[in-house]
Amino acid sequence: MTPPHPVPSAPLTVATVQATPTPGDVAGNALAAAELVRRAAGQGARVAVLPELYLCAYHPPTLAADPVGTDVAVDPAGVVADGRLDPLRAAARTAGITVVVGAAARHPDGRRTIAALVVDRAGTVRVGYDKQQLWGDERELFSPGGRGATLLVDDWRLGLGVCYDGCFPEHGRAAALDGAHAYLCPSGYLAGSEHRRDLYYAARALDNTMFVVFANAVGGGDPWRFNGGAAIYDPQGRPLARGADEGTAVLVASLDPAVLADTRAAHSMLADLLPSQGGPRVSLTG
Repeated sequence: MTPPHPVPSAPLTVATVQATPTPGDVAGNALAAAELVRRAAGQGARVAVLPELYLCAYHPPTLAADPVGTDVAVDPAGVVADGRLDPLRAAARTAGITVVVGAAARHPDGRRTIAALVVDRAGTVRVGYDKQQLWGDERELFSPGGRGATLLVDDWRLGLGVCYDGCFPEHGRAAALDGAHAYLCPSGYLAGSEHRRDLYYAARALDNTMFVVFANAVGGGDPWRFNGGAAIYDPQGRPLARGADEGTAVLVASLDPAVLADTRAAHSMLADLLPSQGGPRVSLTG
């Protein structure tokens, strides 16, 4: 069950961001995102990942009270034409960088999803992926996505997830079996969850021998205070870059295809994966 795609031919420099958006201020947050993207590009990044729901902020009271103001509309082709995102479009286009950023998306059929928007190097914004594993009260505001997604940048395959998706080994494994070389996860981890934050995404890297790029919100007011710690992990789950628990940060690292190839040669879990885990199970009495 070796992934069907070879390792890329050249390194890819990526950035992960931790920042504090303003609840409900899509225009202001897009403007701030544009500046963060320019900072990332200035450090050589070709891909930048910003936190979950960054464009509207992960603030359920605001999301419930003003869905029209907090959401971005999606057309039938999955494209977002919202003018409030123009500064972000311009930053991606001018810097030649691909951006993955969290948003609340309103689809033509009325569904509201927690989306990972992709802003490509031409400045086009589309829904790349809708969060499948909704957490807690998110189910009262949003519908789950129904498919996985892989973003193609140069010859890199980048699996997409959002926050709680990354807590499920099966989600990262599905990306790896689709040939993902890295797994991008815009997230929103609350203060007090530092242990789980630092464990889940390192584990997804190790058990799938792929890079992981984890972005996170930071700051805010209780009970919606977030804990930063944005990180980029190598295919053995070791941090190449990690942010502090407080403060805005743009963290950059190079994803080296030689490291990916060497790791997968030495730790061949994907190649050795059984079609089923040993057939029928038996129960034993001790």
